[in-house]
Amino acid sequence: MNKDIATPIRTKAILEKHGFSFKKSLGQNFLIDTNILKRIVDHADLTESSGAIEIGPGIGALTEQLARRSKKVVAFEIDQRLLPILEETLAPYSNTKVIHSDVLKANVNEVMAEEFNEYDDVMVVANLPYYVTTPIIMKLLEEKLPIRGLVVMLQKEVADRISAKPGTKDYGSLSIAVQYYTEAEIAMVVPKTVFVPQPNVDSAVIRLIKRTEPLVQVKDEDFFFQVTRASFAQRRKTLLNNLSSQLPDGKLRKEEILAALSEAEVDPGRRGETLSIEEFARLSDALYPYFQ
Repeated sequence: MNKDIATPIRTKAILEKHGFSFKKSLGQNFLIDTNILKRIVDHADLTESSGAIEIGPGIGALTEQLARRSKKVVAFEIDQRLLPILEETLAPYSNTKVIHSDVLKANVNEVMAEEFNEYDDVMVVANLPYYVTTPIIMKLLEEKLPIRGLVVMLQKEVADRISAKPGTKDYGSLSIAVQYYTEAEIAMVVPKTVFVPQPNVDSAVIRLIKRTEPLVQVKDEDFFFQVTRASFAQRRKTLLNNLSSQLPDGKLRKEEILAALSEAEVDPGRRGETLSIEEFARLSDALYPYFQ
């Protein structure tokens, strides 16, 4: 068994050997607690025939744990300075591949077709860079990749928003967008002390398991998301006010918006945070004919 990468001593030695300095712009925070890494991998329910996709492998601490528990790991790393380090730390694991690429610009479907063609089960497992957490999650969901789901570490505050239920202060358009595609739950909260350098915020691991069908059926997905974003534009405002100010020519089309609210059986004086995803689906379908 190879020595774990994710111990404070080994991490420090690897970084010093390669003269590596953290780039704040890339949101680099490396985990130095093997137990936490193992627990993250536990939540992904991988088997010996699973594939794993990682984003931002750093020096390979999580990659190593994934390599031990799955058939193959493909990791996207944006920072060229980490490539020689990863080549060295992952040398014992022939089932790992590092792609030097910004995952937001990568064609992940194409990579999956090449790397995981024969795989029935692929999970995304990652300690995401905090400054691009939401765009990465949304890209992976919107591109409808053939994955079972995601187990990702992110800011606790974002995890709270993703998993929030209607009627709570954290519930918003992000909760709806992610829960539309997945079942979301916070798997564990992670203290800032297990990272180097320590971030300023607490972290959480969220588990997102893809639904076989979206939670609701809507006439037009893009318009559905447009309506949910509009409804939360200013949280204190009513639905009627938000929709009138955010939808195209909304101020001139108040009567149509009122008609759609009535058809969807939604009180125009309610606030976005009180509506369930099902109510948003009814509302966006009622509004859709007016905004074509």
